[in-house]
Amino acid sequence: MEMSSSGADANIRKNHVALATITLLGRDGKPAANQEVTVVQTRHKFLFGCTGSSIIPLANDELKGETKSQAESHAASLTNLFNFVTLPFYWGRFEPKRGQPDTARITKTAKWFTDRGCAVKGHPLCWHTVSAEWLLQMSDEEIIQTQLARIRREVTDFAGLIEMWDVINEVVIMPIFDKYDNGITRMAKCLGRIGIIRATFDAARSANPRAMLLLNDFDVSAAYECLIEGCLEAGIKIDALGIQSHMHQGYWGIEKTQNVLERYAKYNLPIHFTENTLVSGKIMPPEIVDLNDYQVPEWPTTPEGEARQAEEVVTHYKTLMAHPQVKAITWWGLQDGGWLKAPSGLLRIDHSRKPAYDALANLVKGEWWLPPTKMTTDKKGQLRMEGFAGEYSATSGDLFASFELNPTTQSSFASFAPSR
Repeated sequence: MEMSSSGADANIRKNHVALATITLLGRDGKPAANQEVTVVQTRHKFLFGCTGSSIIPLANDELKGETKSQAESHAASLTNLFNFVTLPFYWGRFEPKRGQPDTARITKTAKWFTDRGCAVKGHPLCWHTVSAEWLLQMSDEEIIQTQLARIRREVTDFAGLIEMWDVINEVVIMPIFDKYDNGITRMAKCLGRIGIIRATFDAARSANPRAMLLLNDFDVSAAYECLIEGCLEAGIKIDALGIQSHMHQGYWGIEKTQNVLERYAKYNLPIHFTENTLVSGKIMPPEIVDLNDYQVPEWPTTPEGEARQAEEVVTHYKTLMAHPQVKAITWWGLQDGGWLKAPSGLLRIDHSRKPAYDALANLVKGEWWLPPTKMTTDKKGQLRMEGFAGEYSATSGDLFASFELNPTTQSSFASFAPSR
């Protein structure tokens, strides 16, 4: 049975709204009694994500003039809405020549995002597509060792900046992928699906035991369920399950989305919807099996498609937010044309905002956000706070305090200090 809009809203509040007593302490360490403060939310705990590859040239100061101005506008649209980004680690692009990885540029980009309060995930550490072509000159055993060394290098080099990784991508199809030869499919054939997952997760875990490690796939059939069950039975520690929902062939709908959620919720792991798209133009024909096979000269956005996309974005996000195990949602490509030329962005080609951008912003920074609010502490220096889980600040004159709201915490303390 599909959940009503009011039912989804009720579950969203249940899952994400915190109610807590915050005791504000003055500079003398005593409760700041009867003090008027302005409270504002500064960050969501929930991860509202987007791809961040479009920011790489800007973060590395590679742009000038009008191109730089457009990139800055694009960047503002991204950081004003999202608190989480996915940066590209496709091996064939990250290290097209062996021994010359793009570490410096991606490090600067990751730092650019963390400086602006965005958490960063790396994607992917192992994938058969966009793999390094130079692997094909190696033996199977050399490929395995080189891939694992690559994982240890990246996870080590980016520790402290990137603490979340899609470790391995699309394993369900990996050993039987036959469009072109590649080193990672050879590796998967040698080790098997569970073997390659164990090896890659072990390599990542050894390099950074603190990191959150995801298994990610587009295949939401029983094959993915069987793979997950096999991994768990084999004792492989998976921190979160990644599910892709590229809806170029039309919105899944509430019923299918809830069905997918319930099937993967049974593993009691956090669920991240890692790659989400909804088009605002012509819907891709249903007979296309591999989305990459749909090649068109152009794929324009349309006014009626944009209206449809905006409605579907709201329904999709509310359906996901209403489930207690969903912890992150990533929009795959802020701007139209970024993947498969699809009009699946929240911005048009000219960087202007589509209705879907505004609709999502009305949720993330509207309905699910606390704007600047005047409040007064009681005689014990306490505020009774209700709001979406996340980070907040309280200011009073030249004093500033920060605190968090968390559904599992009923009370906490925050100390005033001079404003930053």
